[in-house]
Order: sequence, then structure tokens, then C-alpha cells
Amino acid sequence: MSTTETKTVLKGGEFLIKESDSATIFTPEQLNEEQRMFAQTTADFINTRVLPNLQKIDKQEPGLSVKLLEETAELGLLGASVPEEFGGMGIDVATDTAINEEIGKGHSFAASYAAHTGIGTLPILYFGTEEQKQKYLPGLVNGTLKAAYCLTEPGSGSDALGAKSKAVLSEDGKYYVLNGQKMWITNGGFADIFTVFAKIDGDKFTGFIVDAKSEGLSLGSEEDKLGIKGSSTRQVFFNDVKVPAENVLGEIGKGHKIAFNVLNIGRYKLCVLALGGSKAATTTAVKYANERIQFNVPISSFGAIKHKLAEMAIKVYACESATYRTAGLIDEKIAELVAGGMDKVQAKLVAAEEYSIECAILKVYGSEVLDYVVDETVQVFGGTGFSEEYPAARAYRDARINRIFEGTNEINRLLSVGQLVKKALKGEMDLFTPAMAVQKELMSVPDFSAPNSDDFFGAEKKALTNVKKAILMTAGAAVQKFMQGLEKEQEIIMNAADMLIELFVCESVLLRTERAIAVKGEEACALQIDMTRTYISDALERINLSGKHAITAFNEGDVLRVMLMGLKRFTKYEAYNTIAARRRIADKMIEENGYCF
Repeated sequence: MSTTETKTVLKGGEFLIKESDSATIFTPEQLNEEQRMFAQTTADFINTRVLPNLQKIDKQEPGLSVKLLEETAELGLLGASVPEEFGGMGIDVATDTAINEEIGKGHSFAASYAAHTGIGTLPILYFGTEEQKQKYLPGLVNGTLKAAYCLTEPGSGSDALGAKSKAVLSEDGKYYVLNGQKMWITNGGFADIFTVFAKIDGDKFTGFIVDAKSEGLSLGSEEDKLGIKGSSTRQVFFNDVKVPAENVLGEIGKGHKIAFNVLNIGRYKLCVLALGGSKAATTTAVKYANERIQFNVPISSFGAIKHKLAEMAIKVYACESATYRTAGLIDEKIAELVAGGMDKVQAKLVAAEEYSIECAILKVYGSEVLDYVVDETVQVFGGTGFSEEYPAARAYRDARINRIFEGTNEINRLLSVGQLVKKALKGEMDLFTPAMAVQKELMSVPDFSAPNSDDFFGAEKKALTNVKKAILMTAGAAVQKFMQGLEKEQEIIMNAADMLIELFVCESVLLRTERAIAVKGEEACALQIDMTRTYISDALERINLSGKHAITAFNEGDVLRVMLMGLKRFTKYEAYNTIAARRRIADKMIEENGYCF
């Protein structure tokens, strides 16, 4: 019995139970001339103004990061996603993705830029009053104002609502007296305005816009960080700071809506930045492998090095596929909501919330791909990779924070599954019916039918349909076993999340390549086909292992044996010569002297 049905545009999380048509998804190959122009303008800025100054940026040369931010403002980049009425360009998510991918190659500067344009600006854009928007957004767009976001405290990180900062309304009702301490504040050293979260009356978690020049506001010293050394990171202290009542951001007691909704967009953008960094590091590794001579030949000629270069490319290609697919989904949802009469700014917020599962998945996947790529880049460089004189060391250090930013990867894994279950419980998605169908299938005669021979990716599509069954089987059994207590079984949830992540990425890769074949033909897409089949082949092994860990944690005896047999059946895929495929992929990169897909 099939667990899937066809639908053109999927809702958030529906990729688990429904199928997409490759003709309906967005891929980077579809970026138009104008979108590519935006990306090229950004790339030129990074290459000419940021990369030559990385040493100075890392040493936090006074005024340099501020000057560079102001230069991006002159290019229109600070206001790329801000509506034209506030001085921005109001571009779509796909175009913003192309821009931020290039920004992601800018190391510490990328953190400063992202903090300003993302969590620094978006809370005001999405939750500010008309007066607040008119007052602050034009300055944030033209660079006369720099922004920072104050959420984390010494005692509240992932538990953001555990914040101790408090705000007390004055007797005349004209201002709030703010007291508290915030830490790890990116752009803290030069920000003009802060979005600050504090509790009113001890429990009403609320956002405020706070002027950096306010009496009683002070800064700690610059943090000495492992990486992104060039970004300003400070503690911010509030000692009886008077905040005008009109500077309350959003509704009183609804600060969590600001924090969590902005994080959806932040998670997506973090993946985009990581994608750009991954591409840059991969190219760096290829170039060095071509230049480094050992035993009288370039090390790029060695099979062990080719494997590394190819695997880096495969993961980058996979990440890019999932990222642009999600950009397309969000843009389509925005268009649908706007057509229904919703304001475009509000529509973007609602669309990001709709695809919060995908955003969490991408945050995890993108940051872990980047970590893999920079680690292997150091390895390709060998001893020189450990030297600060070479670019590999900086890339390695700067990448590490991304698994912590915007909610740790552990938190985001828990969120991706938790939100899926929540949607099911609220009746927004029917997971029960397909999960029951899988249970019935486990007790029936296995399906030995051959894949559709008329479909080029027939075997792969059948494999991914079965992966969906594997996830439904595993997660469904866990829900039945633990019910409300499932949230305490974090290891099992993490296993299910890993299966879910791999499914979304596998499907995204397959759909992208299938769409490319329809345009260019099989021969022109030979290496993309290699990457797709190699990725799926390896991913199915990882999915099987994650499923095995989860299933054995809460089953035993005959039930365990049946489920393990089902898992084996659902993760079956015919053997593919991945060594030969990786060699072909690497050879192309070596020829082109960098990432070229």
C-alpha cells in the first residue's frame, strides 16, 4: 500500500507523506539574469573589499566592519529584503538566498552582516508599529543605524523564556525601567539600537527597542572567541535603563512570537551562509590539492584525496538542492498569501512559519556540511592546514559556531520532529493514516515489484518512498509506545530527526537532478547523476543505522525482529559503484580547479 499521494506544492513537513513533481520545485539553475546579477555584485564586494582585509577584520581594526556594512548599504544589500517604502528592495527569498550565499564566503564579516540584516532588522520589520518602522527601518537600510539582538543571558540560552531581565512600567506610564544582562551579542560593540527581551511583571516576556546611547546601558569587553574573531561580540548590561513605552516591540507578553518566528528565517539564512562558506572551502581545497606536489605529482591525483574532494562536492550539491527547494516553497507560499489579500511582509513571516520544519532541517544540515567541508579542507592541506598563514585554519575556526547559532543543532533536531508531531495532533497533517498503512504492510507479503523501468530514477524514487515508510514505522511506533512521554526520549527523537533530514535532502537532490535532465539531457547531467546516486546510496545506510538505534531502544523479541526486518526492507537500494562515481566527480573539479556544479 502506498503511503504517498501526488500534490503540486507541499505544505511544511508534507514531504514525509506526499511526493513532489520535479517540474514544480525551484533549483539554483532557475535563477534569472537579475538574480544572478545581485549575486555577482555581492561576490565582487566580498572578493574586493572583504577577503583582502580578513586579517584586519579578525583583529577588529576600529571602524572597519562598520565601514564595510555601510558599503553594503550603498549597494542596496542591507535592505535587500526590506520593502521599497522603507528604502529597501523588497526582493524575494530566492534572490535573497543568492545574495547571502555569496556573503557566506566572507568569514567574520558574514556574521556581522547577518546579525544586522537578520535578527537585528527583521523584528522591527515584522513586529514593529508603523511609527517604529518609519523611525528605524530607513536607517537600518542605509547603514546610518546598526542593529543587534539581545536574547541570550548567562542563565538562559536554549531556554530563552528563562530570561531574568525585567522591565517595570513607571508610575506615569511613559517608560519602562529595564534591568538585566545579555551576553553573546553579535554587533554589540557598535550597534546603535538593540532588540531586547525582558519580562514585565515577572512573567510577560516582551520585546523592546533600546537606544544604545540610553543612560544606564553599558557594554562588556570584546569576547575572545574561538572563531569569527572579527565580529564584535559583547555582553550588554542594563542598569535602570529608561525605555519609552512606545518602544515596546509587538504585544506585551508575546515576545516569544518575535523570538521564535524570527529564528525560523534566521535558521534558513544560516544554512545559506554555510552553503556559501562550503563552496568557498571546497574550491580552496581543490586549488591546494592541484598545487601541492608530493612524490613528483599533485596530490589531487591520489585516490584518497579524490575521495575527499568528491564527497565535499556531493554534500555541497545536496545542501544547495535542499536550500533552493525550500526558497521556492517559501516564495510560492508568500505569493499564495499575497494573492489572498495578506500584506507581503506578514506573508513572509507566515510562510517561514509554515516551513519551520524545513528551516530547522536546513540549519542542522547546512552547518554540519560546512563543518565536514572545512575539516576535510584542513586535512587536504596537511600540516599547512594547521597554520594561521593559510586559509584552511580560519575556515575551520569560523565554521564551528554555526552548530550553536540560531538554536543548537540538538535543539533543532528535536524541533523538527516535535513540530511534525504537533502538526499531526492539531489535525494540520494526517500522519496517522499512512503510519497505520505501514504497520499493515509490515504484516503482509513484501512488495517485490520492480521499479518503473520507464522512469530514469525509478529505483531511487522507490527507495525514497520506502524511506518514508521507514520513518513512519519508527516514529509511529515510538509515539504509540511513549505517548506524551516521547519528549523525554531525546535520543530516539534525534534518531528520527536524522532519518527525516536525510529524506528531505535525498529527495531534494533527486528532484533537482531530474529537473536538470529534463532540460539538458542525461549526458550533460552525468556527474549530477553520479552525485545523486552516490548520496542516496550512502544516505540509505545512515538512515538504516539511525532507525536501528531508535527501534532497538524500545522494542524486544518478535516485535523487534519484525521491525528490523521492515527497516531492512525499507532501506534497500541496489549497489552502486560509488568509488568510480567519486573519481569522475573529483576529476571534473580538478580540471576546473574548484567547485563547479
